Amino acid sequence: MYTSVIKFFKDSYRRSPLAFYCETIEAVLLITASAILSITILDPNGWQFVPLYLIGSVMGMISTYIRKAAFALVLTSWFTLMNTVAMVQLIGAL
Repeated sequence: MYTSVIKFFKDSYRRSPLAFYCETIEAVLLITASAILSITILDPNGWQFVPLYLIGSVMGMISTYIRKAAFALVLTSWFTLMNTVAMVQLIGAL
């Protein structure tokens, strides 16, 4: 099983190194944002997680476009739009 997981990641990288790195950055940012939101759920501060969600969703759009994953691109585009709205609201509240 371990070798099949390694092979999966190697194949993903081989198919598109750029998409692979975008997905890596996306995963780190979104996991971090999710952890921050989960830990601070009783008193969330949007400045701590919205920018991470926004950048992560943009990276997701890039990687899904490169990999030609149509419905994943629709989903990540929606996330990018909503995270942009959230970011605009945060900036407007300054």
